[in-house]
Amino acid sequence: MSENDGQRFDRLPATPAERTVEGRVSREEVVDYFEDRFGIPPETFADYTFWEKGAGKIWIYAGEAPTPLEIEAIGMTCLRTRQEHWKPTTDFVQRFGGRATDCVIELDREEARAFATGEDQEIERWEGDWGYLIGAHTIADDLEPIGIGLYVHGELRSMVPKGRQREL
Repeated sequence: MSENDGQRFDRLPATPAERTVEGRVSREEVVDYFEDRFGIPPETFADYTFWEKGAGKIWIYAGEAPTPLEIEAIGMTCLRTRQEHWKPTTDFVQRFGGRATDCVIELDREEARAFATGEDQEIERWEGDWGYLIGAHTIADDLEPIGIGLYVHGELRSMVPKGRQREL
């Protein structure tokens, strides 16, 4: 196995069997994660490629490009993988979270406001899995994703980055 070069983008291998870099996830594993955890259909990603830059920072790109790439950015970050629990990014959740059917917590108006400002809050009604959830709020009859939160022990911890937090 070769080593990860954190200064360039490398396209994820299609399957774990095609892995050439120790610890690098495959496209199949990423798509399976989004389907298993959030119920996002795999076909959602048919026209997208996945890339790693750094250690476990996964990017999604609408299109094709040669690999490796020595550029600053391609597409948007979507997932952090080289940690105990994989964490989707706020950008990814806002772009693709509307397709999620699982691990989405619907927040009322005040909860959504608190979540968007980065506040942690007690929410006892969640009966699903602990871990990362999509925080969402209904606007004009559509459930709109706000961002990612970490739910543990009856508390929803907003993971909305400081630079993206907003008073609503």
